[in-house]
Amino acid sequence: MKTAAHPHAEQTSAGWGPLWRFVGRRLVLGVVVLGAVSAIVFTATELATGDAATASLGSEATPEAVAARRAELGLDRPAVVQYADWLGSALRGDLGTSYVSGGSVADLVFSRSVNSLVLAGITLALLVPLAVGLGVWAGLRASGAADRSISLITLTLVSIPEFVTGSVLVLVFAVQLDWLPAVSVIGPGQGVLSNPEILVLPVITLLVGCIAHNTRLVRAGVAQSATSDAVVTARLNGVPERRVVRKYILPAAIPPVIPLLARYTALLVGSALVAETLFGFPGLASVLVQASVGRDVPTVQAVGLLVAALTVLVNLAGDLLGVLVDPLRRLPR
Repeated sequence: MKTAAHPHAEQTSAGWGPLWRFVGRRLVLGVVVLGAVSAIVFTATELATGDAATASLGSEATPEAVAARRAELGLDRPAVVQYADWLGSALRGDLGTSYVSGGSVADLVFSRSVNSLVLAGITLALLVPLAVGLGVWAGLRASGAADRSISLITLTLVSIPEFVTGSVLVLVFAVQLDWLPAVSVIGPGQGVLSNPEILVLPVITLLVGCIAHNTRLVRAGVAQSATSDAVVTARLNGVPERRVVRKYILPAAIPPVIPLLARYTALLVGSALVAETLFGFPGLASVLVQASVGRDVPTVQAVGLLVAALTVLVNLAGDLLGVLVDPLRRLPR
């Protein structure tokens, strides 16, 4: 005699199915995007950096020496073969050898990416609560003085490029006040956390550049939820305002904007490269600049692929988190 399955178990299984299919589709899409990006990065670097063999040997090198160097670097092979070899090695974690230093590209990129992730992580840890707090504050006071003030400030910040913000911060806090270093320099064998003062100006620069978009997203969601029928009914029934915000407004306003927040947060990767270059921060940007000047193709390709992968992962995490925290969101079955 068969025992009937527990209804809750069937419901749970049915509920997780669409989620796993959603994750699977996003992963497949992410792989396709990374594949396209890898081809674009490889083609662009090959066309833009010129002949790496000539760059490494100098303009006075003989044609025979250049030909030998091209053969040594594998540049004499067809472009399709070079791309397939590079992509296959990258999938195994081998990003090649630097044309300039002769060392492992993976080791160089990994050590600098840790510094970049520290910078982005600190910025994100400050960005999320600030953006949510300001957005909720403005959204609950839509069309009021606080909302207009926050909207004016965020609109102003959106229009200011990161390099302008960073330059002003350096002029004020490093040059005039002499409170903070203008350049983020660390000693040999030191980490960025051993000198926390070098993080202050880059973090503020990134915050100013990213907080405006995220605050406006949260503000729009809260303002819309605050006028819903459920909120109006709760207020008419005498429910305390704090409970209305906690129980009705935030659960309806925050989950839908999480994927959008993730997309704007992904822009933090590009903004971080600008801030790192401006402050001389020892992150991926410095590696990218040095590799571009030296026509170090494997290093440029590795940085480009890594930045693309981080962007795809952030967007995927945002989509997944938005589904998990929003029980009303429908997933295609």
